[in-house]
Amino acid sequence: MTGTTPFRIRVVDVAAEAEGVKSFGVVRCDGEAFPYWSPGAHLDLALPEGLGRQYSLCGGSADGMTLRFAVLREPAGRGGSRFLHEAVAVGDTLEVAALRNNFPLVEADRYLLVAGGIGITPLLAMARQLESQGRDWTLLYGGRNRASMAFLEPLAEFGDRVIVRPADECGLLDIAGFLGADAPGKVAYCCGPEPLIAAVEAHCADWPEEALQLERFHPRMQAAPPAAAGSFLVELRQSGITIEVPADRTIADVAEDAGVYIPRSCNEGTCGTCITKVIEGLPDHRDSFLRPKQRAENKRIMPCCSRSLSARLVLDV
Repeated sequence: MTGTTPFRIRVVDVAAEAEGVKSFGVVRCDGEAFPYWSPGAHLDLALPEGLGRQYSLCGGSADGMTLRFAVLREPAGRGGSRFLHEAVAVGDTLEVAALRNNFPLVEADRYLLVAGGIGITPLLAMARQLESQGRDWTLLYGGRNRASMAFLEPLAEFGDRVIVRPADECGLLDIAGFLGADAPGKVAYCCGPEPLIAAVEAHCADWPEEALQLERFHPRMQAAPPAAAGSFLVELRQSGITIEVPADRTIADVAEDAGVYIPRSCNEGTCGTCITKVIEGLPDHRDSFLRPKQRAENKRIMPCCSRSLSARLVLDV
């Protein structure tokens, strides 16, 4: 599942899952079943005023007719969560640009899941699948306090496989104690706020890259662009055109002006929608999606935010 043809959905249920968190049950307006999806998948919603937002799926019906996603209201955000919390009710319809999974479960012998806040959303779906398959898994779940932590009731059904640690009761999560040392067949999954992800990355710095799987909701802090980050040329090989990208515009924006649309959603390098093959040149990676090994290979770029360290890039577009 890498994407789908756009379709409309209708909200059939809205539930308060925690302080500031609502979940939305949705069906397709055309009455069809949703495309197959797996834990870690998200909906790309096309919201009013050009907002494109990604919301992880936390569950769905066995027949594929219903999906559920959860949204944390972020007053300081860019407007997507406020719109869903304040303006969307049962019976309303929304546009789905795509159904994607950039955070899939990989094959492993043991799974260690670390969730912070709304990061529980994709990991809840993972926990359900791993439990149904009889896999070896444990989930560490942190939040400000219990009232702010969604899905505590369904998670309680998994017993001691789920470790709930509200910060006001327990302090910071014991990442080192939970993850332990690297071992063959062990994989860690983490989704949550940037400080949590940074702590997990630091602990797993010496692990094989594939042994740590991450999903960010917001871009990580980036170093300042190089002083030479001015304009550069990009050849769009499939389209047969070359564009000049000035210092104040993105590759994706200039390409679209030239009639070449590169699918994108977040416009900040977190969702992976716009990932594009690099044929020649040296990218200046400004995204929060690619892992260190992928960056070092320089075979992919996120044209919604990344730039070029070489005078010319050739992309497979």
